[in-house]
Amino acid sequence: MADKQNRAPYTGADHVAVQPGLPTMAAWGATVAALVRAAQQGDTAAFERLYQMFAPMVHGLLVARLPLDEVDDIMQDVFFTAFRQLGTIREPAAFGGWLGAIARQKATDFFRRSHQTESLDAASAEMTARRGELDTRLDARTILGHIRQLPETYAETLTLRLVEGLTGPEIAAVTGLTPDSVRVNLHRGLRLLRERLGLGDSYNGKTDGV
Repeated sequence: MADKQNRAPYTGADHVAVQPGLPTMAAWGATVAALVRAAQQGDTAAFERLYQMFAPMVHGLLVARLPLDEVDDIMQDVFFTAFRQLGTIREPAAFGGWLGAIARQKATDFFRRSHQTESLDAASAEMTARRGELDTRLDARTILGHIRQLPETYAETLTLRLVEGLTGPEIAAVTGLTPDSVRVNLHRGLRLLRERLGLGDSYNGKTDGV
């Protein structure tokens, strides 16, 4: 693994490699497990692949919690910590959930250190509502600010969907959630978000790609 200081900041260009060619969640899990085992044996290329696969998830979890100008640095810290602690993973296929827990703890540690909540800066990604669900005249900062006020589970899933651009199956794969859980989180989260934005509740309960 490249030194943490030399790794380029995550720009959102990476995308989780969950495509129709992977027929089942089991195939995804097997791929992740194989990469984790290889990385545990010192294969830095395997860890770099894990970084590419899970960077959108970690970025999304941190965006849902932290001041935006802190996200890139803490994201690198998450992966640096994961690299150092790879030997502690008992179930390699559960790498995504384990990594997510590290990201959440790093966000908690940040606020414990700072003892303050910073105001929201300009959003780091264009957030376009799908299928007309959100009024595109609302700027990303306003939408993200409301997302971050939702219950944590909904905020995470919506951030991964709307900010990181992950599909339902991709969210399920990287987080370890079931597709049904992702569907419920998106449905309930979008409903709460629409209510906060004063757009009513015309959401029909369908979530594409889950």
